[in-house]
Amino acid sequence: MKTLDMTQGSPTKKILLFSLPILLGNIFQQIYSLSDTLVVGRYLGKEALAAVGASSAIVVLITSILLGLSMGSSVLFAKYYAMKELDALAKSISTAFILIVGIALGLTLITSIFINPILQLFQIPDSAFDYARNYLLIVLSGLFFLAIYQVSTAVLRAFGDSKTPLYYLIVSTSINVVFDFVFVIYTPLGVKGPALYTFLAHFLTSIPILIHLYKRIKHLPIKFRVDKVMLKEVSSLSILTSVQQSIMNFGILMVQGLVNSFGVVAIAAFTIGVRIDAFAYMPAQDFANGFSIYVSQNLGVKRYDRIQKGFRSAILTSTLFCGVITLFILVFSKPLIGLFTIDNAVIELGKTYLRIEGLFYILIGYLFIFYALFRGLAQVKISIILTIISLLTRVVLAYSFVYFGLGVESIFFSIPIGWFLADIVGFYLYRKHMTQFSF
Repeated sequence: MKTLDMTQGSPTKKILLFSLPILLGNIFQQIYSLSDTLVVGRYLGKEALAAVGASSAIVVLITSILLGLSMGSSVLFAKYYAMKELDALAKSISTAFILIVGIALGLTLITSIFINPILQLFQIPDSAFDYARNYLLIVLSGLFFLAIYQVSTAVLRAFGDSKTPLYYLIVSTSINVVFDFVFVIYTPLGVKGPALYTFLAHFLTSIPILIHLYKRIKHLPIKFRVDKVMLKEVSSLSILTSVQQSIMNFGILMVQGLVNSFGVVAIAAFTIGVRIDAFAYMPAQDFANGFSIYVSQNLGVKRYDRIQKGFRSAILTSTLFCGVITLFILVFSKPLIGLFTIDNAVIELGKTYLRIEGLFYILIGYLFIFYALFRGLAQVKISIILTIISLLTRVVLAYSFVYFGLGVESIFFSIPIGWFLADIVGFYLYRKHMTQFSF
């Protein structure tokens, strides 16, 4: 498979070419996620939908740890790949693989043991508790395969190959969307159906891509053991990136817990809205992830001028992406929510959520760019600072609004306010560190 060298040529063109397969892959993942929500909401009722929605927030928090570890490792892989330091590249891949898969197994064990206290902590309603427990136990058992897929994808993308993960993902997602409809509608599995095929999706994606990766890297001097020197470097990037992702999703989970206190209708509306949200600003997020690899490769060959040029290009492109999506969401918010439920109360509240968030997508687009820039420059601590600002603002405001008697709609406004404050700080830190990065 041909790889992409992002140290030469037009920054916009190279980032877009690299990011497009990532975007397409995530579109397929979101199609599966949305079909999951659609089938559960339409055929199993709002209690089951509330259970899946509340459980998904917990799943996202846990899987974000693996995603963050892989994203951080990918930055390191990309740097060594651009520098053509094959021995260091081999050691980093081996060390990261063992570290991340080991953490996945540990997370599976811990969450399975403490599943009931976790659900109680986040105020899952009694009517949805058993549904949520069954769903979570099955989904979390697939973390091992998810970790394999994430690390394999991180290596391939660091090499400039974002197409191969897409091909495997398209096949597995297509199969599972069909299974989702067939086994939820025509079998008595209930919420266990979507959970089983989420597990199957992880399995069907991870094994083939691992085999492909082995063929791609067998020329490297890889010895599957932890290199103590490399472990420190891998950990400094991957664990910090994982902390950033975890903070982000822990904040989301805390907001989810607050929404849960408003009952089943609020949970169902929030669940649908968040799923559509994730789909809507996905182009900006995936473009930013491509930009992060662009920054890493250019950092490896000390092309600081291209990093600055790429940053300007990324901001402009993200603005265009988010502007178009905002218009679409504002116009079609009600019919979009109506695809997933026929409950009028859920539709109206979900529409309100989408219109509030959709109006400010440009802010989250900029925040993704700042995250990617500092991650690519190995300044992950700055990304963590921005994440804490965004999420702390969101959580504090949300709980304050509810404490003073405002309704669930007030929670929705706390989210873009957090984006805005983090963007201001991100721009300030970017200007402050320009000299340090030798632009």
